[in-house]
Amino acid sequence: MLESRLIKIIRRSRSKSINQLTSSFSSHPRSTNVHTRFSSHTYIANPTARICFINAFHNLNKGYCKPSFKCMSTVAATACKENKETVKHLVTAGAHAQKAIGIWLFASAAWVFSMVILGGVTRLTRSGLSMTDWKFTGSLPPLSDEDWLIEFEKYKQSPEFKRVNRGMNIDDFKFIYWMEYAHRMWGRALGVMFALPFSYFIRKGYINLRLGVRLAALFALGGGQGLIGWWMVKSGLEEPPSEYSQPRVSPYRLAAHLTSAFAIYCGLFWTALTVVMPEPPTESIAWVKGAAKVKRFALPVGILVGITAISGAFVAGNDAGHAFNTFPKMGDSWIPEDVLSMKPLIRNFFENTATVQLDHRILATATLASISALWWSTRKLDLHPAIRSLIGSTMGMAALQVTLGVSTLLSYVPVSLGTAHQAGALTLLTFMLLLNHTLRRPSSMLLKSLPAVTKTV
Repeated sequence: MLESRLIKIIRRSRSKSINQLTSSFSSHPRSTNVHTRFSSHTYIANPTARICFINAFHNLNKGYCKPSFKCMSTVAATACKENKETVKHLVTAGAHAQKAIGIWLFASAAWVFSMVILGGVTRLTRSGLSMTDWKFTGSLPPLSDEDWLIEFEKYKQSPEFKRVNRGMNIDDFKFIYWMEYAHRMWGRALGVMFALPFSYFIRKGYINLRLGVRLAALFALGGGQGLIGWWMVKSGLEEPPSEYSQPRVSPYRLAAHLTSAFAIYCGLFWTALTVVMPEPPTESIAWVKGAAKVKRFALPVGILVGITAISGAFVAGNDAGHAFNTFPKMGDSWIPEDVLSMKPLIRNFFENTATVQLDHRILATATLASISALWWSTRKLDLHPAIRSLIGSTMGMAALQVTLGVSTLLSYVPVSLGTAHQAGALTLLTFMLLLNHTLRRPSSMLLKSLPAVTKTV
């Protein structure tokens, strides 16, 4: 009889401690998003609080301590500490630092996006060869009429002026000069805007070693981007191989310049997402399994989107958009006769106008078909609403991008449509980055705390 009464007392004490612990989680100022629901067992929606509660409860059941509220709080704190140590956080100074660094990285990515747009306008207005010299630190623009005449005389010695812009006056030259100058200085301003906060966050100790190394690599790549840009421009200041050829930058160097810009943007955007969203959105094991099925297809589709964008750089570098301005046929045929006219054969895929444009058409069609297949195949999967919304948005953006590409071709590449098409490529790539980031597998710590299916209120 005495033994039975002791067992009842212990059970009451254990139940009381559990209720007190769940109440403390709900009332904690840092756990405003914790919602406690009771059925046959206790469920806490916040992952960190839920993990701490579960571990504390298990440790209590194992008899590690007496069933008191003080003991439960100690066990919960120990469990939280152990779980935090298993997660590698990129930001080490709490939510305020996480928000500040996230805003800074998203702003840097947006700045790179604007650089890509400005670079497209510079190329489409044939402004990129207006500045015939380059200084790493930059220089002041011409401030007097005499300075402008000196710069104009330098440009008159270039192949582009002699073969394309012989009738250009000083006012026309000022326009293309300002376009190229703005593009270069905007890039240098990005370097300053990135470096100053980076130094501040390191000095404050907000950034751990892994994030610091990643951001330092992106900063170095950004500095190298200026060198790649000048290396590209320099190729356009050389005499063309034929007297009938128009001077233009090397398509290989243009592709390298654009690919580097896309790589910097992707690195910044992905890192910003990782800082503000360390764990993917999920509330059940079923949604995790659904995301894993989508990821098998989303990753190769994202790679295809990147390859298609790079092929567009070769279209721009060869001025292929000004040829075969019909769709879906290329002129009077589906495949032009001279697609393999160059020797060796590999040159056709990078230098032959017909082949380069045909490749881009095929890749763009394959991209739209792949994204459509991704959308169709995931209609009946059990997915998180955010993932389903992203797939639909990506599908819409892919259709818009193909429409922009066809319109640009049929209109003989006007500056407005050409710029919109280049911006569309980076926007579509952004959607694929966001989708693949959202499809990441949660940490083992979070997985252990998830129910089998989504709970409804």
